[in-house]
Amino acid sequence: MASLSKAGAALIALREDLAGDVFAPGDFGYDEARAVYNGMIDRRPGVIAQCVDEADVVRSVRFARELDLPVAVRGGGHSVAGTALNDGGVVVDLRHMRGTTVDPAAEAIRVGGGATMSDLDGATQPYGLATTGGRASTIGVGGFVLGGGTGWLDRSCGLAVDNLLGVELVTADGSRVHASADENPELFWALHGGGGNFGIATALTLALHELPEFSIALVLYLPEAGPEVVRTYRELITAAPVEASGGILYLTGPPAEFVPPHLVGTLVCGALLAYAGAEEAMRKLAEPLLALPHETEVVTEIPYADFQTMFDDPPGLRNHWSVEFTADAPDDFVDAFCGRARSMPVPTDTQHMLFPQGGAIADGPREYPVPYRDARWAVHPFAAWEDPADDERAVQWVRDVRAAVRPWSTGAVHLNFIGDEGADRVIAGLGAKNAQRLARVKRRYDPDNVFRFNHNIRPA
Repeated sequence: MASLSKAGAALIALREDLAGDVFAPGDFGYDEARAVYNGMIDRRPGVIAQCVDEADVVRSVRFARELDLPVAVRGGGHSVAGTALNDGGVVVDLRHMRGTTVDPAAEAIRVGGGATMSDLDGATQPYGLATTGGRASTIGVGGFVLGGGTGWLDRSCGLAVDNLLGVELVTADGSRVHASADENPELFWALHGGGGNFGIATALTLALHELPEFSIALVLYLPEAGPEVVRTYRELITAAPVEASGGILYLTGPPAEFVPPHLVGTLVCGALLAYAGAEEAMRKLAEPLLALPHETEVVTEIPYADFQTMFDDPPGLRNHWSVEFTADAPDDFVDAFCGRARSMPVPTDTQHMLFPQGGAIADGPREYPVPYRDARWAVHPFAAWEDPADDERAVQWVRDVRAAVRPWSTGAVHLNFIGDEGADRVIAGLGAKNAQRLARVKRRYDPDNVFRFNHNIRPA
């Protein structure tokens, strides 16, 4: 650790050299700059460097290395695990690096490391193009993609990481590196699921797919109808084309225009059919769900970028998430999944979700470190609440969901969906053999484990 005088001089130099803003404790705006999406996270970095370009990122990394300070990287999105912050170290904040450039002829987009899904989808929609993004507009593109990336389009377009064409990276020594299939291919492989372990992604290039039309059916039922709804959706999606996706979600009825007043603030079961195509074809697919007794429905064509905002949660709520993948969804699994809805914290923003996989996910490249590719279903308990008094029951509910479905679990993990659940779960999110290979890549690009505020891969 550097002396106080050296640290003070270095901070003055960083403030002068950085094109973006620099915040330290006591500065006006510091508390706002350190606030993250998850209200449970309260950390006090020594320096927050809000970078506006790649040169700023290089300066910030070299500043941290000069003073032997730990480095956390903040992309554009949630960091629900809180790894975008540290105590007393440096935060390299990319949120001002949100630029996008669409090449419609090549069907590709270049996005800044701090971009969110709203930036990505807003840029591609005028061209009738899209790529797999998260299930909310506020998710950060960089962390989402490098962590694997599953969303409403994954059955038709593949996982987000399957669409990765190139990454601009600043490594632990402040070097700039480009990774693609032709340039630094081993690093490029590692970035397909290895997350932020190897450097700071200042820009990513992603393949796009034609999406001229998008439509949905969202049907809300009383919670006791849940098992029949899940079984109906299971049979529907199993026979559906890859353009069909969506899922089952238990949630607190929101105060939305389409929700009847008697459902607001109470537990409801929802079935969502998301369709990468026209409304007419989607309506025919949705017929079995609409035939079940239900309370309300929304069946419509909608711009994909607009739909992406439908499940946005406000920042500042307390969050705890997890995931289990299953090879199938037999009736006893359905009963176990639906049974856990009865203990959900209600009324809160918590959601109890079941997503289908298959399609282009299963057909994607086999060599990447994404071990959940062959699973058919993902159970995603997503606890979000406001009152700290609910911490214990909300966290316990997530654990109870995992325990209830574990008899059917494949053991694989999608690391974007979890916080700190221990080293074994990190290995399960990479695959044991992949983890060994990733550790060797880590040794080459970050031998001192500078980038360790993440689902960490130790150099070996």
